[in-house]
Amino acid sequence: MGELKEKIKGNTNEAIGETKQAVGDATDNEKMEQEGVEQEAKGKGQQLKGEVEGFFGNDI
Repeated sequence: MGELKEKIKGNTNEAIGETKQAVGDATDNEKMEQEGVEQEAKGKGQQLKGEVEGFFGNDI
């Protein structure tokens, strides 16, 4: 079950990060744009964690 939770968190963070990047770019807000990059990267990490947990059957 942890696999699914991590993947959902990852997808959510990726989407929020992409949105922040778009809004930051549109408003010339470099800080928001950078926050979006970081949040998207966090989401990708969570996705990877979920995939690894799924591969090992949540035994890690």
